[in-house]
Amino acid sequence: MGEDRTPKSVGTVWGLLVLNTLGSAGAKTIVPLPRSLIQMVTMGALVAAFALALALNLRLRIRASAFLLLLTLLLVPSVISSVHLESGFGALFRCARLALFVGTLWLLSRWWDGGATFVRHHIRMYFAVLGSVAAGLVVSPGAALPDLYGGRLVGALWPLTPPQIGQYAAVIIGLTVLLLMGRRTDRVSAAVVVVPSLVLLALTHTRTATLGLLVGLVLAIGSLILTSAAARRFFAWAVLCAAVAAVGLGSALQAWFLRGQSKENFTSLTGRAKVWDALLAAPRTTSEQLFGVGLGDKSFGGLPIDNSWLAVYHEQGMTGVALVAAVVIVLGGVALLRPPSLSRACAIFLISYCAIASYTEAGLGDASPYLLHLAVAASLLAAPAAAPPLPAPAVPRRRVPRWARTEVT
Repeated sequence: MGEDRTPKSVGTVWGLLVLNTLGSAGAKTIVPLPRSLIQMVTMGALVAAFALALALNLRLRIRASAFLLLLTLLLVPSVISSVHLESGFGALFRCARLALFVGTLWLLSRWWDGGATFVRHHIRMYFAVLGSVAAGLVVSPGAALPDLYGGRLVGALWPLTPPQIGQYAAVIIGLTVLLLMGRRTDRVSAAVVVVPSLVLLALTHTRTATLGLLVGLVLAIGSLILTSAAARRFFAWAVLCAAVAAVGLGSALQAWFLRGQSKENFTSLTGRAKVWDALLAAPRTTSEQLFGVGLGDKSFGGLPIDNSWLAVYHEQGMTGVALVAAVVIVLGGVALLRPPSLSRACAIFLISYCAIASYTEAGLGDASPYLLHLAVAASLLAAPAAAPPLPAPAVPRRRVPRWARTEVT
């Protein structure tokens, strides 16, 4: 799989990319952190990631990748719309950030070989993030479960929102389960990751992450059912447990899912639909329809858009929507064409999770955890590099005795 040939520093680069995408807005922390300080740390992490990746790949060896090519093309509408400064100078700053982010992924593509290397990096880094969330919960339960968020779990040490925590937990749970099925990890190690992550996911009351986890696992395991006995056993046990939970815990699960919301609030997706309708009804010039208004904070009228497709449409126009759709379609198409394998199953899980989450979360058009998830999927779908041909063994010269060298007359 090529895992041994990947430098350990690549994991550091990936960790810096994860740090960059954590964001600077969220709940109030135990120790107040100025937003300017958080932005300095996250942007510094991206610059350090690019510099370290460049140091590891000074010869600029990269792998051909349609995924990265489409992300690079996404920079075009981003820059065209941002130079008008409708979103302020911050739009150009976000373009530079996206360029550095994509450039770092290009440098790391040298080690994309279809193996589980980046899956392991992904799990480790986000498990570390969840560790900080758990630490904040232990140190200050009141700050970690504030009334402002309806008692949902937030980051008390680093400003993280419930959807962020739910996303990180769901992704590493799904990947760890698949690694366990593929016998790439043992049960104890898997339990150490899965059990606390499930607890944190439950405390966030994040419906999108839970639905993405369940649907993603169903599709990923379904891709292995015909070739893996472990997948068939796991699927059978999962169906049995789901049936028992639906019968015995139906009312509790319904209460957890509704989060005490009214029917009107639930059907409007916690107010998201009103923002979406206003965004679509807003007048736009031809240029804004094609290229958007420039990279911003994924909000409209001061309210979060919370939909990747509408956020891309608003900031990068129909051109951006077409490119992001091409990213998802290309990755999904390649995954479907690959023969059944653990790498393919992990890629299907990540792609399907991002596709489901894109309906109520923004991020597919800018540097975000969702692009990191898709980058891991691209690394899993990359064809292994061809091994150099072995040199032909040297043919030993036969020693000729001296008496045979003389010419007989």
